[in-house]
Amino acid sequence: MCENCRPGSLNSFAPTRRAALLFAASGIGLSLANAAAAKDTKKPPKPDNVVSPEAALERLKEGNERYVEGVARRHDFRHEREALAGGQNPYAAILSCADSRIAPEYAFDSGRGDLFVCRVAGNFANDDTIASLEYAVAVLGTPLILVLGHDACGAVDAAIKSLKDNSTLPGHLPSLVTALAPAVKASSGQGGDALANAIRQNVIDNVAKLKSTAPILNAGVEQKKLKVVGGIYRLKSGEIDLVA
Repeated sequence: MCENCRPGSLNSFAPTRRAALLFAASGIGLSLANAAAAKDTKKPPKPDNVVSPEAALERLKEGNERYVEGVARRHDFRHEREALAGGQNPYAAILSCADSRIAPEYAFDSGRGDLFVCRVAGNFANDDTIASLEYAVAVLGTPLILVLGHDACGAVDAAIKSLKDNSTLPGHLPSLVTALAPAVKASSGQGGDALANAIRQNVIDNVAKLKSTAPILNAGVEQKKLKVVGGIYRLKSGEIDLVA
């Protein structure tokens, strides 16, 4: 009997460690290659959402016009659920305030799977929201990001008062003040309504931040595959004014 066939032999028909690693690596590589190929050939669940950044922005404008006029489209949620069970390809991502009066899906008269929405009080870009937006752009192919502020934002108002009074808010609220402080300070010298100025400045600042965030978002902007814009939702009319 040869040594390799001897009962209890460690070498009995066993691959070497190097061979096992190469086998595993080739298997993983093949799986990744197959997944990539499948992704490239797979039809997006909502083909109409495959648009340019400019077309995506125009679609948001048209949806908001319908919302303001009260002529929203009828959405077939049942068939949308079926189409989206295996994936998503939203045509726009929205960084919105968490205020209950603002609902981006309604404000843009959109269906399921159309908008990738991140919400936080004060609509500012932190590590978590940036990572989420990077996912939308890099993985889902979303061509547009809108930073959406709104009238009478309570988070911005609280930040203004906290900084003015040099007071500390309870709980974790000071983190909101820290995030919104740059916009409050930058707009403090402007004439007119201090709250409106800070809300607008906060949108402008976060648009600039997202445009310059490396390595994913800034690359998309430079390659003209991604557009980042800002807007302010008007509570009384429902209209969204774009911020230059």
